[in-house]
Amino acid sequence: MLRLNYIKAAPRPYEHMGALSQYFHDCGLPDGLVELLWLRASQLNGCAFCIDMHVTDALKMGIEPRRLHLLDAWRETELYSPAERAALAWTEAVTNVQDGHVPDPVFADLRAHYDDKQIADMTFAVATINAWNRMAIAFRAPLPKAPQGVR
Repeated sequence: MLRLNYIKAAPRPYEHMGALSQYFHDCGLPDGLVELLWLRASQLNGCAFCIDMHVTDALKMGIEPRRLHLLDAWRETELYSPAERAALAWTEAVTNVQDGHVPDPVFADLRAHYDDKQIADMTFAVATINAWNRMAIAFRAPLPKAPQGVR
């Protein structure tokens, strides 16, 4: 059950966060990458609401379901390109900043695949989903009802 309707309680920050989130769909990062990063951070944070939303959005974008099913084991598969792997490692390091303050080798690998703007955009995107995860978890955002026929 929702603890507090944070959207109603603080609409301006919610609107600004929404605008910031929208930016990442048109910022020039490769198609689908932001959804993968947002989904991975949400998995790490244990945010059911955001996991559900980003799986749904990724499927609508045409991301192969297998890539979503195996995202939490991305290191064990060949389903992700070297650039995606660098971005996923970066996402994990930034999300879990308390576990090593984003190690230099993770940044070096990212730098090999992305330019300064892409790295900055990616980092803002990860910071943004971490903020959304914290809001949804703190206030216990409920999952939307599953479509009919889905259990």
